Amino acid sequence: MRDIFADIFENQPFDPVEAARRSVRPSLRKRFYREAKAEAGEGGYAVKLDGRPVRTPAQRWLAAPTLPLAEAIAAEWAAQGERIDPAAMPFTRLANAIIDGVAEARAAVRAEIGEYLATDLLCYRAEGPEGLVARQADLWDPVLDWIRHVAGVELRLTAGVVHVPQSAEALAAVSQLLPADDWRLGALHVVTTLTGSALLALALAHGRLSADETWAFANVDEDWNLAQWGDDALARAQRAAREAELKAAAKVLRLLD
Repeated sequence: MRDIFADIFENQPFDPVEAARRSVRPSLRKRFYREAKAEAGEGGYAVKLDGRPVRTPAQRWLAAPTLPLAEAIAAEWAAQGERIDPAAMPFTRLANAIIDGVAEARAAVRAEIGEYLATDLLCYRAEGPEGLVARQADLWDPVLDWIRHVAGVELRLTAGVVHVPQSAEALAAVSQLLPADDWRLGALHVVTTLTGSALLALALAHGRLSADETWAFANVDEDWNLAQWGDDALARAQRAAREAELKAAAKVLRLLD
């Protein structure tokens, strides 16, 4: 069984650009079960295929801390057709990453989020044009105001890409907002890496922003450029994949409550 899940979820190019670069189609496993359900079991609420509990690629139980989240994962398995497509299973992939990765490297995950925080997207503003500068301020300043309110610190801003150091005290204060449990921390890490902003991820995790707002706020610059120059099909596919990953992480955060 370990080989089956390793084949399904390891070394698959989920990114459309990466898949195109490799010029290959992922090798998809045939569906080997009839029914997928979530039931109370070891490690919380387990995902079961034909009554048998599922293991992650690292041989841990595929289980979630809440029934709604386990049901969302099981629904992905139930929705598969003749072959199992991991690209269509963001909850399962995130669950695997958290169960197999975050629990074993909690400090490292927090440290990586801290690195994003030290050079957060929201602190680096455009020098022009005026419309983009105004748009960034309209969307990003309220998030920084919220951080100032809940953490009691004010982060330094700059225009352009020249590094502006944040004080150790400010970073420590904002880091206190990071969740302690592995599932929320893992979902927040996903949002941070997709957006380039730990501040946006924190605002989402604490209910200050919706998933749509978080995505829009993270893509102010890209949306501005698209409005000016347009895009292409490959860029749209890559963007859609990233947005789907963010929204899956956002839903995980909701289903944990």
